[in-house]
Amino acid sequence: MINIKDDSRNVVAGDIFIALRGVGSDGHQYIEEAIKNGAAKIIAEVGSYSIETLIVPNTRDYLIDYLKNTYADILKSMHFIGITGTNGKTTCAFILHNALNKLGQKTAYIGTIGFFIVDKVRSINNTTPDLIALYNMIVEAYEQGCINLVMEVSSHGLAYQRVDGILFDYVAFTNLTQDHLDFHKTMENYALAKQLLFKKLTKTGKALINVDDGYKDYFLLPENHNITYGLKSGDYQIVNPVMTNQQTMFTYKYQTEAYQTSTVLLGEYNLYNLLLVIALLHEMGYADISKLIPELKAPKGRMDVIPVGTNSIIIDYAHTPDALRKVLATLKTVTSGRIYTLLGCDGDRDRTKRPIMVKIAMEIADQVILTDQDPHTEDPDQIINDMLQGVAGTNYVLIRGRAEAIKEGISLLDSHDLFLIPGKGHEEVMYLKEGKVPYSDYQEVDKCLKER
Repeated sequence: MINIKDDSRNVVAGDIFIALRGVGSDGHQYIEEAIKNGAAKIIAEVGSYSIETLIVPNTRDYLIDYLKNTYADILKSMHFIGITGTNGKTTCAFILHNALNKLGQKTAYIGTIGFFIVDKVRSINNTTPDLIALYNMIVEAYEQGCINLVMEVSSHGLAYQRVDGILFDYVAFTNLTQDHLDFHKTMENYALAKQLLFKKLTKTGKALINVDDGYKDYFLLPENHNITYGLKSGDYQIVNPVMTNQQTMFTYKYQTEAYQTSTVLLGEYNLYNLLLVIALLHEMGYADISKLIPELKAPKGRMDVIPVGTNSIIIDYAHTPDALRKVLATLKTVTSGRIYTLLGCDGDRDRTKRPIMVKIAMEIADQVILTDQDPHTEDPDQIINDMLQGVAGTNYVLIRGRAEAIKEGISLLDSHDLFLIPGKGHEEVMYLKEGKVPYSDYQEVDKCLKER
């Protein structure tokens, strides 16, 4: 465990406490608490304290340099793969992590669904952890014999310098669609934040870019070794996909070579995800992985199908307009029955996307059940009001309380129908004004099915 801490509550005897200035807090306010807990040294920007103190111009810059220099040997001994984009980060990173482990390369994963060293180690608070937490995971992965670390790298993580000091051997861009505009304000700012990852390559590193995406030019930096992938064009390309309700058969091409294979993943968006994994594996030295691909599965909560007779319940993490549209469009192609969907929107997040998501759901699904989802500190009524702005159709019902909404959706299933539950996926808590409370879409579905 790294002995430099930025949270006074975690300080134990002998630790160094560094006072970081954040968006909503200032670590200088907690220096005395850190000393009380046993800190042996303080690193700050101002002040005079009762123990050894180092005053520096910028504590965050100092921390970045300290970690980079202290753990330089570990950083050089591992390969770092960073994946960014609005949608697909988790699926791509997790599948790549699994594939490399199946190929005999012990690989760690850090992202939305937690910290994994082959299997899950623990959950984490942010897609991209804070700098000290991230280095603790890197050291832990190294000590456990990992030679690769695959990371989801969020725009917030990049904006807040959570990966500064790390150079990546491979970086990848999936796509860019509306999300986090409450923070970034404009799509250009959002793209530029993600672009920062592509300025953190090693001298021999490679950048992989979805060339079919409209924001690709932000990531095709002239100083990088760029490799493209896509369904319409690219250095790596998928052709002739044939989709059923159980699998997708396709051919992937690179230069003059073509490989036929299949996947249990459904939907065009998952072909993009899988193609990125294929391209990364190929660039890492695995040319023909056609026999491995059918074994690769998405992580929990990503188009996760629960059969119920001739019907299906699907739990998915889709929480952006683009992701919701893609999931619903895929389901439309694989069912002969009706499509029902739950829909909620997070509080304290981009308000402009709320009515857009409702419109998409009502256009594609036969019936939409609007409900609550992670209000955080925002008034749940305000979230619902935003969602209902401009609603013109009548194929929706409002049911407050997510558990009751799920129960209603399951009760509607008749024959060969689908019920989509998007927004939370793998998550096991609900974020309320009072804090986190235990909650799982999986558990609610299981409870309803047992009561039928």
